[in-house]
Amino acid sequence: MEYRWGTSHAPVIIQAAQGPGTARLTGDLNVFDTRHLYLIDLEIDRSGDTFHCEQCSYVLIRTSRLWGGTGAHETVKVNQSDHIYIEDSDIGGADDNAIDFVAVHVGHIRGNKIHDATDWCAYAKGGSSAITVDSNEIYDCGTGGFTAGQGTGFEFMQAPWLQYEASGIAVTNNVIHDTQGAGLGVNGGYNIVLAYNTLYRVGSRSHAVEFVHGSRGCDGDTATCAAHRRAGGWGTADEGGQYIPNKHVTFANNLVYNPAPYATAWQHFAVAGRTTPPAGSGAPSPAEADDDLRIFGNVIWNGTTEMPLGFGEGCADVNPTCSESQVLAGNAVNTLEPRLVNPSGGVWTPASGSALRDTPAQVVSAWSWSDAPAGVPAVTAPSFGTDRSGTPRVGLGHPGAYEP
Repeated sequence: MEYRWGTSHAPVIIQAAQGPGTARLTGDLNVFDTRHLYLIDLEIDRSGDTFHCEQCSYVLIRTSRLWGGTGAHETVKVNQSDHIYIEDSDIGGADDNAIDFVAVHVGHIRGNKIHDATDWCAYAKGGSSAITVDSNEIYDCGTGGFTAGQGTGFEFMQAPWLQYEASGIAVTNNVIHDTQGAGLGVNGGYNIVLAYNTLYRVGSRSHAVEFVHGSRGCDGDTATCAAHRRAGGWGTADEGGQYIPNKHVTFANNLVYNPAPYATAWQHFAVAGRTTPPAGSGAPSPAEADDDLRIFGNVIWNGTTEMPLGFGEGCADVNPTCSESQVLAGNAVNTLEPRLVNPSGGVWTPASGSALRDTPAQVVSAWSWSDAPAGVPAVTAPSFGTDRSGTPRVGLGHPGAYEP
């Protein structure tokens, strides 16, 4: 499907006439330069990628099932697009990612089941901005659950978002469980908030949460890579490396619960230390993964009291916002075990008598864009007024995706 331009008053709608699950497509949808496309109540079931949209605007996927089986690389892939909305859908089956956003600006991923991918279940990278990831169930993936940023070929990015891998990303009210790697991550992000999420049985092969550099390379189009560098972007025209920093990242009011005998393999967090970017890349030097990283208000139950935080070169003692002493003082780390009603049965609410009921959340500050790269528009900070079920939070509420 190419060059199909609907409008807000007359969108292009593909909808199952008799409701969800009554219309099944066994081929993929490969869409280019299309506007106001709505896919509603559809099932796309095949052994391969199901939906790819490039240079699209105002796309809605709602109450649909997209399954890539064992043949998909990315079940849903969207690149160089804007106003992308995925709601109340079931998306899974990929040897890489169930959802892959590259250079996507404005949108949300809300109320979905996202699962069964070998790499991250989902990510938004390539300069993606103004994306809300809210109230999803994310599970059964390899590398991890969701990450803001990751790694991108420089030529696939769009001005003015040519520096960070992701900016203005809010990840809230999600339940993330049974991931071999980190439940959540930030890889080269600016103004990222991960708040009021519940992570359960995460990090069996590594750690629970990560804050590391993003990657940047050039995948062959050296002319475009060079042009992006001249425009102020961070990158080179060669194969690149992992050196895109993080700045203004908040991890707050989350619940990380690995009930015994389940535990992460090594540590609670992975926080990268400083690195030196390639000469001429334009990236800050040294590039830091923990610049204004703030970790507070979280309840973490994972392994024994001997489980290390995972700080070393990252979040060192001299770091003004995330030293080990600050994190231990500002979070409940293996000091109280949260009890949930029936997480194995999909009931993630705190149980009667759970210590979460007596653990208040803390204030998450609004984003400041005063030091954003030139031309990057500000994004309104998220609201935390309701939990995953829609229950209003009284005051600041409590850690995790569900109120007690």
